[in-house]
Amino acid sequence: MKSDPSCPRCGRAVHPPSLWSSAWQCDAHGPVAPLQPLRDPNPATLDLLLATAEVPVWIPWPLPTGWVITGFAQAGDERSGGLAAAVALSGPAPLGGVGELVAVAEDPGIGLAARLAGLEGPDPGDGFDSGPPAGKIRHDGHEIALWSVPAGDDRAVYAGEAMASWVWLVFSPADAGVLICEIGGLRDLRDRNDGGAALEPPFGAPTPFLYDRLRPLD
Repeated sequence: MKSDPSCPRCGRAVHPPSLWSSAWQCDAHGPVAPLQPLRDPNPATLDLLLATAEVPVWIPWPLPTGWVITGFAQAGDERSGGLAAAVALSGPAPLGGVGELVAVAEDPGIGLAARLAGLEGPDPGDGFDSGPPAGKIRHDGHEIALWSVPAGDDRAVYAGEAMASWVWLVFSPADAGVLICEIGGLRDLRDRNDGGAALEPPFGAPTPFLYDRLRPLD
């Protein structure tokens, strides 16, 4: 995989800031927060992600039985910090096989989660929250309402808002989305040392789901 930044919405190469613009530029989408090279799942890369994250770094907690962290993605640069953070997880799917989940927090307009969800993006779309939520997840004593977002047959997607950012949960395959009923809460890994014992999430092998969905275009 290329090591250069790319567009979070489409994977095209991006042009760095210049004398004429302070933003990274995609030929198709204009100014973007560049998607940085994907990071393998281990404590060192998590620390790098947390050091620059300007949005929550969400993880379902407690994790579903047998699930582990399998990758990280981040959009932003040294000037902006991380404006989108994605944590990939893998584990036993409720109906058999391997399930995938990517939890994303991002500023409006970034488009990373919409790309993972297979949507045109960059955000969930007008009216996505017009009906009752599909579920609610707790964080720090508060409830985060999540609505189902129409996606492809191979994915189940939920989105909401928390801490001034979008919250996305992207499941694959689609039937893994039934886990939304089992996930009781979200933890922000930026606060993993708060409240007593430090949160030490388990790590597994890199997931092909994240790498396949965010592969840069040649």
